[in-house]
Amino acid sequence: MGANILLSSEDLGFMIKGVFSFYIGDTQVWITTTHVCLLIIIIMLTIFSVCAKRTMKSASEVPGTFQNIIEMCVEMLDNMIKNVMGKNATKFLNYIGTLFIFIMISNISGLLGLRPPTADYGVTFPLGVTTFALITFNKFKHQKVKGVIKGLCEPWPFWLPINLIGDFAVPISLSLRLFANVLSGTIMMALVYGLLSAVAYVWPAVLHVYFDMFSGAIQTYVFCMLTMTYVSDAIGNE
Repeated sequence: MGANILLSSEDLGFMIKGVFSFYIGDTQVWITTTHVCLLIIIIMLTIFSVCAKRTMKSASEVPGTFQNIIEMCVEMLDNMIKNVMGKNATKFLNYIGTLFIFIMISNISGLLGLRPPTADYGVTFPLGVTTFALITFNKFKHQKVKGVIKGLCEPWPFWLPINLIGDFAVPISLSLRLFANVLSGTIMMALVYGLLSAVAYVWPAVLHVYFDMFSGAIQTYVFCMLTMTYVSDAIGNE
């Protein structure tokens, strides 16, 4: 298998490729382009976090460019979460904020020549399952077992199977929506570079703006907005 991490003009780079493999017992384990791109993004976010922490520790009344960027990002995320979750926002600021930043950077990583990790269902599905676990935990915490059973039996008891299917479909719908939209953009850009490599100069930047930045930002917002909506609905009116 190829070891190319970047989108290639020689082969259509939307496929997940193996970089190297090793054995655990008799089982062969592959390290793929998704693992490598995830590692690069994690390193980038870690460096940014360390720099942001140091900058805010010595924050000045007249902020510099980097401090302005940090404050703007934090304020934007705070307002977004508070507008949706209200008084419950403070409990979920860290999770939603981390989720938003990770998905956003993953979605726009195509601008750096990486294959977006969110174009791999092995990345988006765990995100959906984590959100589903958070929803379920808060549902049982705030509504108790009696309230959960009552909700599953609404509007009539024979709707219980349908409501159960609807609940278990949440992580699948969340993860598939993000995965499919990011993968479609990755495929389109790979086709452009693969089939039009002779003339693919400068003008593909316009497509990157749409598929990576615009579409990536929209999908990040949708995933986080649905997460906040589901969690708020699980908490209900205590």
